[in-house]
Amino acid sequence: MTRLLLMILLLAPIAARAADLKLATWNLEWLTERPAGSRALPDDVSPKRAEDIARLATYAAALDADVVAMEEVDGPQVAARLFPPDRYALHFTKDRVVQRVGIAVRSTIPFTANPDLVALDVYDDGAPQRLRSGADITLTLPGGLLRILAIHLKTGCNRDRLSSPRPACSVLNRQISALQGWIAQRAREGVPFVIMGDFNRRMDGNDQLLRALSTAAPLARATEGRNSPCWGGEPFIDHILAGGAARAWMQPDSLRVLVYRERDAAWKERLSDHCPVSVRFRLPD
Repeated sequence: MTRLLLMILLLAPIAARAADLKLATWNLEWLTERPAGSRALPDDVSPKRAEDIARLATYAAALDADVVAMEEVDGPQVAARLFPPDRYALHFTKDRVVQRVGIAVRSTIPFTANPDLVALDVYDDGAPQRLRSGADITLTLPGGLLRILAIHLKTGCNRDRLSSPRPACSVLNRQISALQGWIAQRAREGVPFVIMGDFNRRMDGNDQLLRALSTAAPLARATEGRNSPCWGGEPFIDHILAGGAARAWMQPDSLRVLVYRERDAAWKERLSDHCPVSVRFRLPD
């Protein structure tokens, strides 16, 4: 009996950890294997060196998240150098852009890929540039399903009013409708969901974008009331939002930012101008 009790006590922390799900978002800033001078890259973009990607891989291992939303990644081949196939399955949008959105899922977690949220590309057909679709998956967990959408919204309107005459704000405002529709559909289905990624938007205060999304369904934001310590401190623009039953699962006190040890300004371009942001969800039994 004593030995059995000891085994139960030893296994209890393992069971508690198994009931947690660590979700993260990470903009990897032009992570690509394309050579310098490639016509697919802007003139001011310098591809990362092999040693830079190796450093990012050590941070990915330290992050040790169950699910990672990735932004600005040139597809699964280069992503696998950070999230190797023996540990993670990779899902990417079908966009024909270098800065794609993808999701890395720990190999022990089953998931289903859903159609890309292509409605986030609000540019007219034939436009010289394209906006990024959302990567959409459904995790199958012991307690049920969890829908996850990874996004990277339009840059250039991080705190202006959405009605601003700035073109970037007009584009961002149009993307809200696509997200509202996605959220409303999840609410009708009654499926817990998480939206995470680079919103390119500060959501402190009574932010218009967050208010607009919350009209589709109530949302909880992991980054609420916090500033990011990444590269010296700044408001968050990478966010993790939970809806449905997932709002109660999210543990706000578990919010973490994995800050790079490299502090010299040159490393900001060599690694990424964003740090990984993560939060844990306590799953139901």
